[in-house]
Amino acid sequence: MQTSIICRLNNSVRPVSTKLHQCSFVAFPCSLNQRHQRFYSSGSDADLVVIGSGPGGYVAAIKAAQLGLNTVCVEKNPTLGGTCLNVGCIPSKALLNNSHYYHMAHSGDLAARGVDVQGVSLNLEKLMETKTAAVKALTGGIVSLFKSNKVRLVKGHGKITSLNSVSVLDENGSLSENINAKNILIATGSEVTPFAGIEIDEVQIVSSTGALSLSRVPKKLVVIGAGVIGLELGSVWGRLGAEVTAVEYMNSIGGAGIDGEVAKLFQRVLGKQGMNFKLGTKVISASKSGGNVLVDVENVKDPSKKETLECDVLLVCVGRRPYTYNLGLEELGIERDEKGRIPVNSRFQTVIPNIFAIGDCIHGPMLAHKAEDEGIVCVEGIAGGPVHIDYNCVPSVIYTHPEVGWVGRTEEDLKKDGIEYKVGKFPFAANSRAKTNNETDGFVKALSDKLTDRLLGCHIIGPNAGELINEAVLAMEYGASCEDIARVCHAHPTCSEALREANLAAYFGKSINFS
Repeated sequence: MQTSIICRLNNSVRPVSTKLHQCSFVAFPCSLNQRHQRFYSSGSDADLVVIGSGPGGYVAAIKAAQLGLNTVCVEKNPTLGGTCLNVGCIPSKALLNNSHYYHMAHSGDLAARGVDVQGVSLNLEKLMETKTAAVKALTGGIVSLFKSNKVRLVKGHGKITSLNSVSVLDENGSLSENINAKNILIATGSEVTPFAGIEIDEVQIVSSTGALSLSRVPKKLVVIGAGVIGLELGSVWGRLGAEVTAVEYMNSIGGAGIDGEVAKLFQRVLGKQGMNFKLGTKVISASKSGGNVLVDVENVKDPSKKETLECDVLLVCVGRRPYTYNLGLEELGIERDEKGRIPVNSRFQTVIPNIFAIGDCIHGPMLAHKAEDEGIVCVEGIAGGPVHIDYNCVPSVIYTHPEVGWVGRTEEDLKKDGIEYKVGKFPFAANSRAKTNNETDGFVKALSDKLTDRLLGCHIIGPNAGELINEAVLAMEYGASCEDIARVCHAHPTCSEALREANLAAYFGKSINFS
């Protein structure tokens, strides 16, 4: 099975087979790959310059320094951590967690559990302060890690000006430093994709960045896009009291990669929580009027079916695009694809072998943990080690309540490829820990090869799905069968037993605690 990563080296383009590759995190002496030596400069300031300090960049820089490489990291933003730590994963999870607590108290969920709370009110300012404190602590932590690992941090915009040099530009575009480097790693991440014809002001019409810092709870919030980001942020403000409507071009929610059966249940559960959906619907335009935003939409299949939605805040969540401009790529002959991504080979090399790229600016899911893994194996390769990563074993999680997590193939994938498979399912309604916690929505689905019983994919909607999915990831990395997982003793009572039972059902045809 070939991954869809596109490789371009010496002007050739080919897909690289990584189906059987395993991630390799090893410690080994630093011995730079000799076949790149003709690109090395003499008297370099650094063995490696990393452009960008997001999850991929900062992790790569630390790993490189630990392997003995003289490492410099260039960052244009005031704080380290990239989108993830500053305006992405971390602040959104703080809001998701705290808004869930408020929802439990305000909705009567706590009262149903025997905890009576009177006079519940929302202190939005305090809620935002906790988010800010978490971000500050984590971004500051990277600064400390750089110091302890002897990674030199240079502030400014990094631009590659030759095969072996990176110019650092200040906020005015003036040259502040030129770094002579043996190797260069592009880890510049991504940015919000704009919606044609809709101008974002981060007040009434906001991107995911603005949605993390609203000064008040909207009465009505319209979200363009029912993918991961739209559902998570829509969920936050819905819990805090907004009437949320998600408009999605596709006919299902959750974005690419989600299992169809999971998506259907997911929509029903979020619907019960008060989130409204307009699927198969296209947004035509949006305009401000009388303090509100008017959003014109039409049916994808029948454009004559038009409607105008009114809201006080519009959240535009139509995805992200690679941040790969003004890096000097064109001048060096490093091409980008139609989506702005940088083609690389299986060692993350661009067409110039000592210039590498990882994370959101190359092919693959835009996930922080994917970028981290690529950063580690990329610099291990620079230091002379193997470079293997199995993209089939990269998990995805949606941090709503309940959570959704998945890894590997979906049923739709397997049917499309003509692979014979078995399905094992187990509902959380039959799991003792989920029952005692009153969190019974959802199930675990295990998909196995019909002939070998090897686990091909796992899909979870339910409590702690983001944690549970990693057991399936580990199993898939080591080529485990469903029987292997089913025969591993799991603590009782835990939600992880649902994963065990689903794999037992896939292997044996029946689970123990559900019929």
